[in-house]
Amino acid sequence: MERRIRIREQSDVYLKKDYWLASSDLFKRRYLRLEKCARIVNRLAGGREVDLLDIGCGPATLGKLLRENVHYHGIDQAIKEPSPNLIEMDLTQEEIRFRDQRFDLIVAAGLFEYLGEFHTRKLQEIRTLLKDEGKFIATYTNFAHIHPPQDEPTYNNVMSIPEFRASLERFFKVDRFFPSSHNWKRYEPRRKWVYALNMMVSTHIPLFSERFANNYFFICSRS
Repeated sequence: MERRIRIREQSDVYLKKDYWLASSDLFKRRYLRLEKCARIVNRLAGGREVDLLDIGCGPATLGKLLRENVHYHGIDQAIKEPSPNLIEMDLTQEEIRFRDQRFDLIVAAGLFEYLGEFHTRKLQEIRTLLKDEGKFIATYTNFAHIHPPQDEPTYNNVMSIPEFRASLERFFKVDRFFPSSHNWKRYEPRRKWVYALNMMVSTHIPLFSERFANNYFFICSRS
């Protein structure tokens, strides 16, 4: 996983509410990483009644894929359709919190690529919100993909997968990490048979994954 990241210098821009509101409808559809995340959450929850916090929840599509025993809560910078279980906040300006609750499960998918200088502080805040026996599920882009992003002006927190894992291990124990999917292109596969195959495979394959994995999942416990 030490392959050099070929990407132009990361942005120092922090995207604001208007950008995420305009993008909100794009995240209403079901896509591979989202469905795999829901499968992970449902498996971790089992039959227990659990509280889940989705940080950077967008239109809260994940909540629609979870079992009834998983009580969904979300926070995001741009909440297009307000709901009692959703709170709008700018994560770069405010402490991550959901009233006074702590959570059995916390998800942060597609979030840390945009947190720049706030990366470490937000990990610390998430650890505080996680119950002692809870699980934290994070995703992160594989910028070492054979076709890395070259024209994305929005990433302000670019690091390698080993660097991201090391940052997690300052606050959590990483129980497992594996690609969300493999694909020749850096985007998640859309062809049905490739999509179905990637839904079944949750394994890091040395050498192959570092070149063809699009994103990684990290399943963490409190250290």
